[in-house]
Amino acid sequence: MSVASSQPAVDGWFATDESGAPYLIGSKCHRCGTYVFPPRATNCPNPACGGDELAQVPLSRRGTLWSYTENRYPPPAPYPAPDPFEPFAIAAVQLADEGLIILGKVVDGTLAEHLKVGMEMELSTMTLYVDDDGVDRVVYAWKVAQ
Repeated sequence: MSVASSQPAVDGWFATDESGAPYLIGSKCHRCGTYVFPPRATNCPNPACGGDELAQVPLSRRGTLWSYTENRYPPPAPYPAPDPFEPFAIAAVQLADEGLIILGKVVDGTLAEHLKVGMEMELSTMTLYVDDDGVDRVVYAWKVAQ
């Protein structure tokens, strides 16, 4: 059995459609319509709702940059960090349709100096690290919309 060359770093948070474009997987409460990410099957996060059944749904691929920061230090063990470490941006993006704010890394090569609150962002993917078996562990990431 051969090992795939890339796998999600966290299963079930994103997928790709027929064209290869990534999308986030969220959940939506059947009772009140509240969205949540990462996905879950029960326990609506809306404190005004007693709903306990949520359905998995694809989330918007685009949104507006709500906030951002830049990480200038490598994460502590046991989290993987490239050597040498390169600073990277983290973005909070408000999804266009759901209004949900999703936090994630920004693609390599885009730092805080390239970002501005209110700009349009779109979903992408990137390799977070390569595991001991040589498999690229991939995460969703934000990039400036084209």
